[in-house]
Amino acid sequence: MPTKVYLTIILCGLVTWLSRSLPFLLLKKVKLPSWLVDFLSFVPIAIITAILFENLLTVKNGYWPILNLDNCLAAVPSLVAGLLTKNLLVIVLVGVLAMALLRLSGTN
Repeated sequence: MPTKVYLTIILCGLVTWLSRSLPFLLLKKVKLPSWLVDFLSFVPIAIITAILFENLLTVKNGYWPILNLDNCLAAVPSLVAGLLTKNLLVIVLVGVLAMALLRLSGTN
């Protein structure tokens, strides 16, 4: 049984690595049209926006979305850290620390 588990983990890791690196290897030698490059430049912004709003809002079927207060409060210092430093590591650390402080203080 453990052999199957290890093999599954290795194969899943390989599939994940290939799906992330193969497009870069294939597109390295291909010149994309400028309109496609312009379109793809908006993809990271769209992804970040989707992730951000998914975590800032709580959705229940049949009801309007409501703000997740803890996540919104933790997002404020993270946003300020991002504007000041433009460093992803600092943003993540500030966000994690802000959420930890919120949970320690018991604001739920």
